[in-house]
Amino acid sequence: MINDKKVLFSGMQATGSLTLGNYLGALKNWVTLSDEYECFYSVVDMHSITVRQDPATLRKRARALLTLYIAAGLDPEKNCIYYQSHVSGHAELAWILNCFTYMGELNRMTQFKDKAAKHADNINAGLFTYPVLMAADILLYQADVVPVGIDQMQHLELTRNLAQRFNAVYGDIFTVPEAYIGKTGAKIMSLQEPSKKMSKSDENPNGSIYLMDDPDTIRRKCKRAVTDSVGEIRYCDEQPGLRNLINIYCACCNKTPDEAVNEFAGCGYGQFKEAVGEAVVSVLSPLQKRVAELEKEKGYIDSVIKNNAEKADYYAGKTLRKVQKKVGFPERVRG
Repeated sequence: MINDKKVLFSGMQATGSLTLGNYLGALKNWVTLSDEYECFYSVVDMHSITVRQDPATLRKRARALLTLYIAAGLDPEKNCIYYQSHVSGHAELAWILNCFTYMGELNRMTQFKDKAAKHADNINAGLFTYPVLMAADILLYQADVVPVGIDQMQHLELTRNLAQRFNAVYGDIFTVPEAYIGKTGAKIMSLQEPSKKMSKSDENPNGSIYLMDDPDTIRRKCKRAVTDSVGEIRYCDEQPGLRNLINIYCACCNKTPDEAVNEFAGCGYGQFKEAVGEAVVSVLSPLQKRVAELEKEKGYIDSVIKNNAEKADYYAGKTLRKVQKKVGFPERVRG
């Protein structure tokens, strides 16, 4: 707990381009949390290299993601926005936690199996121990809560198990984190395969709307979105493509599905898709404008990177020193 506030940790990988789903499902909601929590939002670039990255591209994307955090409304004075790789405590704590993690636990991780299948030519140890680094990310800041989707619950459970296992041996060192249960962000699915989440790694470019897509591209993708042959605007599981478009429209316009269905009663899919496209453009255009402004403020972004890394390192160091002492590492002589 910092300043009498509970601590919240979350992060996104600096790979690919963020989608409308990332924004409506997570980033948009992060902005409202800083009044209630002490928030640490990391650009988790260390996680990114479990898959081979072009170095220049990774650096560019990391900076673009950090800039997007700020453009979306995260105040770097109220939230700690930083690069994971700029705080060495992440790697140092991950090594210690590796020594408290059982092989069987990592073997059960479904995300490792999924990623190993996609990257069969590069099944590296980092990919296997990725959940331990994620646990270190969370425990390093004594996070009380972590916003996670269903696909990350398994990793949070491992984090809780490691915290409890370490505490059972060495005393009350780590806060045992809980899943953040708050306002649920919109779950946005692929425009082309509505049974799957909208993803920044989608091989079909028409399946995802990216945050930096221009207005014409956004409109075109919405027009091409998969619907059905029913021809009636209803919000039901039997029409998943249409249901997804309604969710997008509602999230952009702050309306309920019932309100959207009533608004477009008797309209064709084409007319509704046009409205969805315009709603998305109206949400993303101000964000894109703010990104363009921030990209010109190199000195400001550099200062955020420096100052927030120092803040993150300070809090990480407090935890790390306790852990190092408990496991028996010699105390460092500081000048």
